[in-house]
Amino acid sequence: MSYRHKEAVAKPFLKWAGGKTQLLSTFDKYYPEELLNGGIKRYIEPFVGSGAVLFHIMQNFKIESAYITDINYDLINAYKVVKHNANNLIDYLKELEINFLRLPDEQRKVFYYTIRDAYNQGKAGFCYRKNSKQTIKRAAQFIFLNKTCFNGLYRVNKDGLYNVPMGSYKNPKICDNVNLMAVSDVLQNVHILHSDYKQCKKYINSNSLVYFDPPYRPLNKTASFTSYNEYDFDDSKQIELAQFYREVGQDKQAYLMLSNSNPKNVDKNDTFFEELFEGFNIYNVNARRAINSKGEKRGQIKELVITNYDIYGESRRANEEYQIL
Repeated sequence: MSYRHKEAVAKPFLKWAGGKTQLLSTFDKYYPEELLNGGIKRYIEPFVGSGAVLFHIMQNFKIESAYITDINYDLINAYKVVKHNANNLIDYLKELEINFLRLPDEQRKVFYYTIRDAYNQGKAGFCYRKNSKQTIKRAAQFIFLNKTCFNGLYRVNKDGLYNVPMGSYKNPKICDNVNLMAVSDVLQNVHILHSDYKQCKKYINSNSLVYFDPPYRPLNKTASFTSYNEYDFDDSKQIELAQFYREVGQDKQAYLMLSNSNPKNVDKNDTFFEELFEGFNIYNVNARRAINSKGEKRGQIKELVITNYDIYGESRRANEEYQIL
């Protein structure tokens, strides 16, 4: 059975910490002029996450090929399964959705933790490279947990085991078959790779836009959501990334764009990113804090967009306001 809908617009099929859906219209102001006029043909995203920027760019600009990478095996497996086996994945997800939603609340908890335990137990020795029923089933478990867990978090402990509790959703949309097929269509022109961000360098040329969306530097000690896998992305990793950003800009002459938190939200004297990215263009953008256990602490904050190109092209209005840090 095919679930394809011709007019569907692909959007992220996962919830993800730091997802950029809310910022897509803002980001349109910060893309290079060459993307807007069709001059950029390749898009590369080393920390793909939910893929909001990927789907937006692939459907709105003249991109001929794209490369996405991430260090999270299960995230990359999910993308590959959606690309190559969307119909079979939907069948698995529909079964999980039906079995979960028909249960009363207490039994839903048992169902959720049974799937979480199976997912964690199946990680050791799992062969992600083999395209099989098992990779499809694991992708279905991954998406199910993402749609039913607390706040849509993906978080693991130091042993790499997923440890997010169940959320309190009444009727979660676990299987969006129309969107999954739309995503699958977009991904046909996307190379999906499991690797750290440094491996993307071999695919970058002067005709590329590279968007870096790393785990954000925490604004305070209690706001750390950097453990999307068992490896923390601490300040030393932020420094390595900035060095790589600088090297790629010099060696490949590509167009580079990077997002991160703005430490000045909590400390006006914190110049961490200004020092790291000295010589590049650093802009403030408004964003809404989406992941916090306390609803009253979710609100407007400033985030950073850093580019190695001038965003003031001829097609930008002269009175357009850009907040430069």
